[in-house]
Amino acid sequence: MKVAAIQFREVGKKYYFSLNGLDLEEKQFVVVETIKGIEIGRVHQLKEVDDSEIINTLKPVLRIATKEDLCTSEKNNSDEEIIVQEVKEIVRTINLDIKILAAEYTLDRKKLTIHFESEQRVDFRELVKILNENYRTKIELRQISSREGAKLIGGIGPCGLILCCQTFIGEFDAVSIKMAKNQNIALNPQKISGACGKLLCCIKYEDDVYTELKQNLPDLGERVTTELGGAQVMQVNILGQKVKVRFDDEEQPAAWLALEEVRRNNA
Repeated sequence: MKVAAIQFREVGKKYYFSLNGLDLEEKQFVVVETIKGIEIGRVHQLKEVDDSEIINTLKPVLRIATKEDLCTSEKNNSDEEIIVQEVKEIVRTINLDIKILAAEYTLDRKKLTIHFESEQRVDFRELVKILNENYRTKIELRQISSREGAKLIGGIGPCGLILCCQTFIGEFDAVSIKMAKNQNIALNPQKISGACGKLLCCIKYEDDVYTELKQNLPDLGERVTTELGGAQVMQVNILGQKVKVRFDDEEQPAAWLALEEVRRNNA
């Protein structure tokens, strides 16, 4: 049985829905009901699924988006940009220490979600009261992480390219200092942090390659054998698969050798 993987943002997480007997096509806009309410999304992929238990738990696609639905969605998007600026001004007026990032209506405008960042606990009662009076709909204030905030706002990464989270990363993976050390990256916060202030996402998806390439390389300080005799590893070039060694024979200058030119003593 086919199910539809639907995205609500251009580079966002995909959610599965049953086709509900509709003849859907990829890239087609559809209307669905989510935990947020009635939303419009785009069919990213149609996929065959055999697990009946999974199929039975999926919510159905309500309908293929009509011209009216698309016009309503466009109007909502336009209003959301205005709302962000209005809420920012309200926050400044009441001296609330939060950063407003985005606003999001459901398709039927029965719910308005305000996305924000904050480094501390905040009393939202006054803000919610004002928002209810201004927009006359159900209000949800949703605190998001700095990574999600960067994805919403966008920008340019330290590599000079558009942020990965805006171009192809749908879901965030955990990134750790251990991964940076594994790649011999200098632990300089300015060099290993992205626009969000957290560790660069590319550290994660390059880590498996570095781990694989390091499997046969000797460690720093390890004793090895070469054609010129015993030596000690001084530096390692993971991508180049080379090591710099200091020979036991002090008359021999230190040299870079290819992995094939050294033999690990414990191998």
